Amino acid sequence: MSVTQQPAPAPGPDGDAAEQLRDRISADSLTTRRDYLRIVATVSGGLAIGGVGVAAGILDRHGDSEKLPKSKKVADQLAPGESMAFRFPGDEDRALAVRLWDGSLVGYSAICTHLACAVLWREDRGPEGELYCPCHEGVFDARTGEVAAGPPPRPLPKVFLTEETDGSIWAVATARSGEPTQEALCRQFGESRPELARTLGCPGTDGDTESART
Repeated sequence: MSVTQQPAPAPGPDGDAAEQLRDRISADSLTTRRDYLRIVATVSGGLAIGGVGVAAGILDRHGDSEKLPKSKKVADQLAPGESMAFRFPGDEDRALAVRLWDGSLVGYSAICTHLACAVLWREDRGPEGELYCPCHEGVFDARTGEVAAGPPPRPLPKVFLTEETDGSIWAVATARSGEPTQEALCRQFGESRPELARTLGCPGTDGDTESART
């Protein structure tokens, strides 16, 4: 079952930002706090486009900003196998949040990296479902966003999601196609959330040395 209605905008999560992000950033279960001080529990994902002439403009807009976007509520809840279409980081940037069957949260751009067609969630394909572009039979791995079949040249960039204690899902940041998690977070949190950047061990922060030893 896929849920496509976008919820009305709501104010961002309250409380200490660093604590919330350390405890609740959700997504790809392959990325854990060990990868960057073990403070990101799991990660999910973002945006991408293919077609040379068209892609350049959209790629620059979606996920390429150096500034942290305003967090946005995606859904009140997502059950395993459900998806939610939403717009992030801008009103024209299509994205998709999915709850995998094992409970993991993942988020990606809903724009195919081949020729910018819409990417859809198919929960009945394989043990984990798949992300599918019907225009040219492109398939992306639901857990990682990597290309699984068809002509897409690049993986789907990720949208970082957090899950609050009330079950609500929020989009908080983006990553470029293929960009490492820590690099994406440091790029966006560096100036606006310096305390989190230090905890992540971002270059140029007090936590950089500690990160290198971990």
